[in-house]
Amino acid sequence: MVEMRSHPEVRFPRSVKFHDRFLKDGAPFQYISGSVHYFRIPRAYWKDRLLKMYMTGLNAAQVYVPWNFHETIQGVYNFTGDRDLEHFLDLANRTGLFVILRPGPYICAEWEMGGLPAWLLQKPNIMVRTADPDYLQAVNDWLAVLLPKVKPWLYGNGGNILSVQVENEYGSYFACDYNYMRHLRALFRYFLGDDTILFTTDGNTNREMTCGTLQGLYATIDFGTDTNASVAFDRQRRFEPRGPLVNSEFYTGWLDHWGEQHAHVDTEKVSNMLGEMLSMGASVNMYMFEGGTNFGYWNGADYDTRYRSVVTSYDYNAPLSEAGDPTDKLLAIREVIKKFRDIPLGPMPPATPKFAYGFVAMKKVGRLSSLLDTISPQGPVKSQHLLTFEEMKQYYGYMLYRTKLPRMVSDPTPLISPLNGIHDRAYISINGMYLGFLERDTQLVINVTGQEGDQMDVLVENMGRVNFGSKINDFKGLVSNLILGGDVLTDWQIYSLDIDGTIAGGWPHSGVKQHQPGMMSNSTEGPAFYMGMLEPTGFAWDTFLKLRGWTKGQVWINGVNLGRYWPQRGPQQTLYVPGPLLSSSQPNNITVLELEGAPVDTRVVFLDRAQLDSTMGTS
Repeated sequence: MVEMRSHPEVRFPRSVKFHDRFLKDGAPFQYISGSVHYFRIPRAYWKDRLLKMYMTGLNAAQVYVPWNFHETIQGVYNFTGDRDLEHFLDLANRTGLFVILRPGPYICAEWEMGGLPAWLLQKPNIMVRTADPDYLQAVNDWLAVLLPKVKPWLYGNGGNILSVQVENEYGSYFACDYNYMRHLRALFRYFLGDDTILFTTDGNTNREMTCGTLQGLYATIDFGTDTNASVAFDRQRRFEPRGPLVNSEFYTGWLDHWGEQHAHVDTEKVSNMLGEMLSMGASVNMYMFEGGTNFGYWNGADYDTRYRSVVTSYDYNAPLSEAGDPTDKLLAIREVIKKFRDIPLGPMPPATPKFAYGFVAMKKVGRLSSLLDTISPQGPVKSQHLLTFEEMKQYYGYMLYRTKLPRMVSDPTPLISPLNGIHDRAYISINGMYLGFLERDTQLVINVTGQEGDQMDVLVENMGRVNFGSKINDFKGLVSNLILGGDVLTDWQIYSLDIDGTIAGGWPHSGVKQHQPGMMSNSTEGPAFYMGMLEPTGFAWDTFLKLRGWTKGQVWINGVNLGRYWPQRGPQQTLYVPGPLLSSSQPNNITVLELEGAPVDTRVVFLDRAQLDSTMGTS
């Protein structure tokens, strides 16, 4: 049993119910909430972000729980460190914030596969988000672990969770499987009891509200500043004739995809509509209040007409910036909230200190293909045919596919993925010479020349699984044949790459295992590792890493994967480096995997401010 640390005024019995409005312990209650994702913020900063929300005048925080973050490997559950959900709930409780919990099992959130674990795809025909028996069994096992952890934190049990969402925006999914939703309702009731407010959230259309709602689950709606609030709440009323008006996702900003503009939602529109909804008596959750960062490989992707990967920053143009700093939007929201409830006395906590540590020289370690003994010590799996990431049980990051040219190709000959089977980007080399890349939906052919028996390496990057819509069964790797001229390529050696584990173990700075002699190349083209050190300064403040002139890749600092960089495509130009990742007294190890081509000047630079828009300059 969790040791509860509830508000001092706690008396039992406590209850949250609703008639025409929410009633907390029998008194009318309106929540003003903001979405915050503990999985996108370093644990050391959770308290700071929650306090800033409280000092803005919010009385609740809305929190997703990503299944794949806690059960990355089937049957292995992790609720420690940055995954310590109960610690986060406790901090919110101590701060004075109630919680609107959204445990999925699907969450969307622009998060890898919408929070669903990729190991589900080991059953290739699984129908996720339906009553498919294989999917339901996995869901049952997960919720049997998660929901008992949550139960002590329910408001009626002395905690701070007011309500719990079942699934997420299910009406926007094609399946419309009521048996699935009934199964979830029964599970949540079994573990959380009959008195817990269970709710759904859906978009502002009749179709979405029809397929996403279910009797016994309170139907709420979501919409942004481009919507007439009265019309939207009228639609909620058609599905819930009585009860509180609730906008569960009022969009303060929006997400970014690589190659698009940095999102911006006007502050005045946000503050005006917030005031309008609060004056109607509605409870409102602002999505997002702080977005945070898609560290590592956790970003999701959209697929409408083509695959579009979400950038590393989840700044979202939110009231608190990616680094947790108050913005003008936050101050405007605070002025609105003052009209409806008392704001806590005292100053807003300041922005965390930032520092421009300056330039760091990076030294080439070696081509990725020459370092396989280090990053793939188990060696390759040999297969006549291609295997996906899921079949290899490597769910994130990178894999290398190696074969030999079956014949001489003296004239440029097309290497093609005719069924659009590059998921998501493939970097092609012949005998260590980089030729270029293939990319899902957009670049399916590259010309190749070489001798019979020449070694061809195809390094494949998983750029994040689709998190929304009908294509979330998003298998990764080379998912269909590669054809050279008229020949289907076979006889593959397939390497799972444990790049993260190797770097977390101290490589390449430890020097335990360096590249093989003679394999070093002065070329800056193609997939290669680089290393450098940021010398200690006596303090460890937040900073922003810029890779000016670099093309595309991944960065680690002190063994922690900061995420992807792609300044050439933009809009994001810098990566957020939280101060707690840095050492104030020891050299800080920087490792870069550049996938296409490093600049002649291989320095990187640490700045004191973010550059999230390609138009913000290139200095």
